[in-house]
This record gives sequence, structure tokens and C-alpha cells, in this order.
Amino acid sequence: MAVLVLAEHDFGALSASTARIVAAAEQLGPVDLLVAGQGVEAVAAEAAKLAGVEKVLVADSAALSSLSPEPVAALLARLAEPYSHIVAAAAATGRDAIPRLAARLDLMPVTDVVAIHGPTRFDRPIYAGNAIETVSSGQAKQLLTIRASAFRPAASGNNAPINPVDADVAAVARFLAAHRTESDLPELSTAQVVVAGGVSFGSAEKFALVSELAKVLGAAVGATRAAVDAGYAPNDWQVGQTGKIIAPDLYIAIGISGALQHLAGIQGAKKIIAINKDPEAPLMKIADIALVGDLFEVVPELIAGLKR
Repeated sequence: MAVLVLAEHDFGALSASTARIVAAAEQLGPVDLLVAGQGVEAVAAEAAKLAGVEKVLVADSAALSSLSPEPVAALLARLAEPYSHIVAAAAATGRDAIPRLAARLDLMPVTDVVAIHGPTRFDRPIYAGNAIETVSSGQAKQLLTIRASAFRPAASGNNAPINPVDADVAAVARFLAAHRTESDLPELSTAQVVVAGGVSFGSAEKFALVSELAKVLGAAVGATRAAVDAGYAPNDWQVGQTGKIIAPDLYIAIGISGALQHLAGIQGAKKIIAINKDPEAPLMKIADIALVGDLFEVVPELIAGLKR
């Protein structure tokens, strides 16, 4: 059995989640890593260093310049034949491409895998993460999206060969523009420490306190869906069932009550510190440390103390 992993990247650097997907895929067999895009030589060179990668396949084409799901799925379908498993991160590219690939191959994908028990047996969360189901697939070829935060990253130090592949696929959709959030803070999905805020901040200007604390700690910034909907934080900061699933070593939740959809996104957090003036908030009840107080007094004091 051999495994084809679709690399996540931003065209300039490999996403940290790819190393975790490679480590997970190694449990299934020898791993080939596909880097699709345009002008992705640097990404391919970085991918070749991941331990466990047998070879890196590079598909370089203008049709893949935005990683739209249709051409990515068409490319995966063309490469699928020798592989028993085709695997992607449960992130934007994988979530879009794998279902389309499944339709092309007339197969059923297994999504959001958090544990691998064998080549056809996987765990995945259901009911907003409140239960884990074990799925046994009888298909000859498995299509998986994997929750990166559930696995440790593969080490670096490899020197896998890099092979170009035929990237002649059609771009069905016309790409207009991408609006990216620039940040020098860690990527939210794979950060070891995350500081997140809720709608209690009351405005985008006041929500900046979250970023200030995160910067002091070298942490990623997260937000609840309500805070994102209110315009306090960008969409890619949203943590929860409809946002990003995270599993940091430390999660600091400020002014977050703990709605079910938010709790579904932080179940992998090892330690939770909650700051809220309401001691009865659901998140305060499950936090390892619950600090009752006004966030506009507590957080500035915490930042000042950490800076000292």
C-alpha cells in the first residue's frame, strides 16, 4: 500500500499542518507528497525535508495558481491509481478537493479523522465533538481528510527526490482575488499557545487587547464566531465547529462564555485558562484555571506583569 498526501501551503511556505498529516499517513504505508500550485519550487524543497516522505510530486500549472478545488480534484484523480490512500488535511484545500475527488472516483470519503487504527479503520468526531465514532471502510481505496491537530508533526532532515508530474488540468472557476491576513504570530491551527476573545470586548479596537497579550506570549490569536460576526476579528481567527479546530498546550479564553460550537473546536486543548466576570459561564466550569474578573482590568494587568 502507498499513500498520496496533498500538501497544504501558501505558495511560499509549507503549512505546519502538512508535517502532521505526513506523520499520520506514515501509519498507512509509504508516503508520497503532492505539492500542487504555481511557482512552488521553494515549497517542494521544504516538503522534501520531511521525514517519512518517499518522494515529492510537483504539479506546477497556472490552472493550480489559486488551488481551486476542481483542478486539484482532477489532478488527484489522475494520480490516484497506484495509491491505496489519498490523504489531505481537514483544512480549506482538502475539505474542498477530497469530496470532489470522491465524486469522480465514486468512493465515500472519511472526513476529520483523529485516530488511525489500521488501513481501513479510523476514528472521527461526531455530534459537535461530543462523541467519537470508529469507521471501518470496505472500499479498496481510502480518501481521508485528517485533523492535523490530533497528530504530532513529522521530523525534518529528509532529502526525498522531487519529481515533476503532468499538471495539465482545466481551471473551471475564474480566480479574481485573495485577501490574506498578514501576521507574524503563529498559525492558529498548529499553535502551542492560543489566546482567544469573545464578543464581550465590545469593539474591534478593544479586541486588540487579545492580540497584545498573544504577542507577549508568542501565541496565536483566536476568536469566537460571535466576535467574528461582530467584525471584531477576521474569519480565519474563528475557533469552533464552523471555524478552526485547535489542540494547543495552553488555551487562554477571555470573555468567552463557551457555546457548544466553540467548545467543539477546543476539545484537544491540554490546559484551559478562562477569564470571565460570570463564574457560571460554561467554559469557566471546564477550565483548569477560572479567573473571575473584569477582562478590561485583568488582561492589561496580565500584560503588564508578563512584560516585567
